[in-house]
Amino acid sequence: MMPDRSIATSSALLCGALFIAGCANSLPQRSEHETLAERKLIDYSLHFDIGEQRVLEMPQRRIRIRDQKVFEVTDVEVTRRYDRFTPYQPWRELYEAPLGSLAIVAGVGANLANVVALGQLPESATRGWINYGFAGVNPFLNVESNRRSQQRLAHRHEHRSEPRLEYLSQPWSERLVMVEAGEDRYPLSTDRNGVLRLNLLDAPFSDHDFNHTRTIRLEISDPRGQAHAEATLNVSRDLRQRLSEAHDLILDDLEGDDVRRWVYRVKRLEELSLEEEASGLEQSLIELTRNDPELQQEFVHQLRLSRLAVAQGSQ
Repeated sequence: MMPDRSIATSSALLCGALFIAGCANSLPQRSEHETLAERKLIDYSLHFDIGEQRVLEMPQRRIRIRDQKVFEVTDVEVTRRYDRFTPYQPWRELYEAPLGSLAIVAGVGANLANVVALGQLPESATRGWINYGFAGVNPFLNVESNRRSQQRLAHRHEHRSEPRLEYLSQPWSERLVMVEAGEDRYPLSTDRNGVLRLNLLDAPFSDHDFNHTRTIRLEISDPRGQAHAEATLNVSRDLRQRLSEAHDLILDDLEGDDVRRWVYRVKRLEELSLEEEASGLEQSLIELTRNDPELQQEFVHQLRLSRLAVAQGSQ
């Protein structure tokens, strides 16, 4: 008698557990495909392009700097398959069971009508209502629901291609360049195209004495310490001599001189083959005399006569 009672109790407990736990309603699998590119840095270097001539004969030099990297690239194709299901919730049976009964009746009616219609009714009305109805009246199963669906990874497949090399070269844009002239060090910056515009007659070299400076050293470093590069330019003896005189011609006070001295300073820069600096000084003087048209006209006239005399003397 006791064993029968134990079996009955166990059966009741099992049925109750099944009712509470229920079964997940499986949905069609979902696939996901993804293509990735794994990039591994294998070489990183910085390069100066200072031109073929390493000796400075003129105070200006455009120096291009490039950032070059080499990557090992592997293409990876990943395919994932997910099992989808509707989780069981017992309380939903309160409305799914009566709706399921109605769906079964509607499904049977739809199938009978489909016979008369020679199979023209959609499958969602004939088979779909039947499936919905039996899932609804099943106390251990909820009706399929995409809105409530959940998923878990069932399978993952990965295909990796053969590694290839990828080269990346880009300007060292708007980055710091340390310039060492003699014992002085000056921080300069490249432009957006990675070009350093070096001008020994412009700031910050305005107060530097180049009489004893034979070389200029350029140095760049990646902020993370992955790459470093240096370059050296020699300053010719002739340029050092011209720089010493040109500094005074350009930087001395203009307002304290007269027109004759202004003309001399512009012409002397031209004689030193510093045409760019001579043109800049000329424009500065024209701007300085903007509010005195007579003085401006006198300067322009005297400068024109001086150039004309030089041109006639060279013939």
